[in-house]
Amino acid sequence: MIIHRLIAHHLKHGDDTAFYRLQAEDAIAWMHTQKVAMGPEVQALDLGCGHGVFGRELQKTGCQVTFADIECALPPEHRASPFIPVDLDKEQYASLGRHDLIVCSNVFEHLAKPRQFLQQLPELLKPNGRLYLSWTNWLSPWGGHDFSPFHYLGPHWGPALFDRLVGRPRVHQPFKTLYPTHIGTTLKWIRAIRSLQVEACVPRYYHECGFLTGIPLVREFLTWNTAILIRRMH
Repeated sequence: MIIHRLIAHHLKHGDDTAFYRLQAEDAIAWMHTQKVAMGPEVQALDLGCGHGVFGRELQKTGCQVTFADIECALPPEHRASPFIPVDLDKEQYASLGRHDLIVCSNVFEHLAKPRQFLQQLPELLKPNGRLYLSWTNWLSPWGGHDFSPFHYLGPHWGPALFDRLVGRPRVHQPFKTLYPTHIGTTLKWIRAIRSLQVEACVPRYYHECGFLTGIPLVREFLTWNTAILIRRMH
């Protein structure tokens, strides 16, 4: 369980590089428990990489990592790493190649076309390849990101009331940079793709409470951030 460490770090330092490194280290440790292969023979893709913190942690395991995002924001010392520019809402994914392992962290809720993203996943995975998909679902405590918990009032009234009462500048705009997503719907979409199999679905920051994701409706509120491990079957 890492949620308490993340909250403590965020209160003191905000969401700095160390904050995201904690997330990545914990996610990789969990993937090891799920028998996800890592090492020099594994071609990995950090999809929607941002500053590349997750991918850089995968490199420490020996994986050959390619980074991809709409533009390169990797720190200068990592600019030599393989990088592919891609707009996940507007472009086809063929240019990204096929990989043994894909990590896509804190991206899914920012996609205007999340179902289209899932439908293109088989093109990116080698047979038996795996995807680690993690995102903040809308009804979780942090679903509104920087205007949480006002998001519980809805994507229109919530931000409006936040702006009126709090007045603090915010980055996320519903239906522009942040889209309501739900665990149940996402699982349904994945299971409708015949070549994909859901291997595990857990609360990202407290894997020990994985039973929560098996309870419809309850899971939407009690998983702070959701992690799904997906395998391409053929």
